[in-house]
Amino acid sequence: MPTYELSVILRQMSRPDMVSILKRTATAIFDKGGIIRKLDNLGTKPLPFKTSAHGVVHRTGSYFVFKFDTPPAAIDDLDEEYGRDVDIIRKRIYRADVSQQEDITCTLHEEMLPPAYRKDVQKMIALADRNKPKKVFQYNTGLDYYPFQK
Repeated sequence: MPTYELSVILRQMSRPDMVSILKRTATAIFDKGGIIRKLDNLGTKPLPFKTSAHGVVHRTGSYFVFKFDTPPAAIDDLDEEYGRDVDIIRKRIYRADVSQQEDITCTLHEEMLPPAYRKDVQKMIALADRNKPKKVFQYNTGLDYYPFQK
């Protein structure tokens, strides 16, 4: 099955309503035989221009991107179903470029380690130690030399 990206702008609403709309959108993909790979929340932002959808003028919207696999025959049905949804202001379905897909490796065993043993935390500590200024002891005696033995 090819990979597609669905970019959706939802009308501004409360979080529980938004969750129900996202579940409804995901269920439509599942009903058509699709598999959701990734869901990105891009936040709530003002729209670049006021947009009229389903007889209502919208000035702000919540942006989401679904990455999913589905048969090509289901795309037209999904597009039509999302077009009838009154909570969706704008929707676009794009075919994802296969060459840009990254090879994902499981790092659960590394993430389960205590923070002191993780490689990324050790790198951050080493970077912090390298940038820390060295302490220089100041004698404050007024002498040009250290009067005690070293």
